[in-house]
Amino acid sequence: MELTLEIAAMRDGLGDSGRLVGEFRRAALLVPLEDGPEGGLMSAVSGGIRWIYAFTDEEALARFAEARGESGREWEFLSMLGARLVDAVVPSADGPVGVVVNVADADGSMFFPPVAGIVPDANAVDLDLDPGLDRGEVA
Repeated sequence: MELTLEIAAMRDGLGDSGRLVGEFRRAALLVPLEDGPEGGLMSAVSGGIRWIYAFTDEEALARFAEARGESGREWEFLSMLGARLVDAVVPSADGPVGVVVNVADADGSMFFPPVAGIVPDANAVDLDLDPGLDRGEVA
């Protein structure tokens, strides 16, 4: 099953999280690039998490551009497997990073947060990998 169908199934309460993550990892996603000299992957910060924007096809990216009022400009993007995003890009970032797919689609978007099972354990915000810390301590 393709990613958009898995997202729809999950949103309808019929999905399976394992299948969803598997389809996300196998999907070739379009990741827009930031304008300007800094470049990089387009993202936004919300709730202390950096969310990388990714899209299942050019139509979904076009809806995002339209929602931002920027449909009149050319959008540069990379095509990248979801697995590469979470296995290579997330670990190279400072702080917690997740991926949001098709963010402009009210009924078709899905967030893949920086938690175990989605991102590498070392980057998961829900795991305490420092055995030297007691509960309540801050590293």
